[in-house]
Amino acid sequence: MMITRRSAVTAALALAPALATSKILAAPTAPDEEDVLSTNAVLYDAEIPVAGNPKGDITIVEWSDYRCPYCKKVAPDLMQVVKEDGNIRLVLKDWPIFGGVSVEAAKLVLASKYQGKFLEAHEALIRAPSKLTDSNLDETLKTGGIDVARTTKDLDANRATIEAILKRNDTQAKALGFQGTPSFIVGRFRVPGVLDVALFKQAIKDARAAAKKNEKK
Repeated sequence: MMITRRSAVTAALALAPALATSKILAAPTAPDEEDVLSTNAVLYDAEIPVAGNPKGDITIVEWSDYRCPYCKKVAPDLMQVVKEDGNIRLVLKDWPIFGGVSVEAAKLVLASKYQGKFLEAHEALIRAPSKLTDSNLDETLKTGGIDVARTTKDLDANRATIEAILKRNDTQAKALGFQGTPSFIVGRFRVPGVLDVALFKQAIKDARAAAKKNEKK
């Protein structure tokens, strides 16, 4: 059977129920859980800067690793869609599943927010033409205008907070059933895998339709 772009998105969305009705985005219940799996924690983590339109009507959350070739492949399309749409909140969650330098890269990107350069650091690493290594990580960050010395100091000063963010990201990704990077939430749907511009647009359209339908209930 031929799989069209629309049927491919529909199939992806069908892999899991709408998050609005799932346990993962249930209302907060146990204070000792710190609401790690609540709607607010998944979509509105205050420790992660928001790209796109902070007041957008639809949120896209991406879990990614800076050494993941598929994350690099999808990054330009995702940013294009967010820019063209103009009404999307984009939350970029570091999920360094490749270990090693991926973990250090994720920590440095999160530390760069303290100099107001989170998105610039993310873009520098995700768009890097060569594979990230311990030896080229700092220089790659510098291409995005990052003060690496300051970032290193900010990482040391905020290490507990940054490591807690990465732990939350990992807990959420696993609880959502994601098997690798990149993985997404579009609206209230889980969409694992690589999407292109057309598939992103279709997923956003479907998410908006679902949100509108829920508003009428």
